[in-house]
Amino acid sequence: MRFVIDGDGSPVKNEVIVLGAKFHVPVVIVTSVDHFTTKEYPEFVSFIYVDKGADRADYRIIQELLPDDWVITQDYGLASLVLGKKARVFHHSGKEYTLENIDELLTQRFIGAQMRKAKKRTKGPKPFTQENREHFTQVMTERLEARI
Repeated sequence: MRFVIDGDGSPVKNEVIVLGAKFHVPVVIVTSVDHFTTKEYPEFVSFIYVDKGADRADYRIIQELLPDDWVITQDYGLASLVLGKKARVFHHSGKEYTLENIDELLTQRFIGAQMRKAKKRTKGPKPFTQENREHFTQVMTERLEARI
């Protein structure tokens, strides 16, 4: 098992790294070269850098994915592909994407895109708070403990 993070814009990278250390789970962060870093990370954290471009990180995640991996993403399209690979996939809210909820989420995404295309106003996501981070960590800790 590994954590695989869709790294472009993920607000929970640090929380996943802490969970990886606590539960001895390797962390792979897939991100665009635009987000290249020289920051020091623990040995169990690795990066895969992809070229700029829409969905490049998503395709690389699917290419690298193993059935026991846990993917962290806010991208419903990527989540649907991950489910097809028999891996688990989570939103940074802690909610797990499943075969039971992915169709509804993709439909919501489509309707939102249609509204934006028609120049109708849609709400964006609320700012990610410390409380959101703590909730994510709590939910993921419970899931990891249940796995042991």
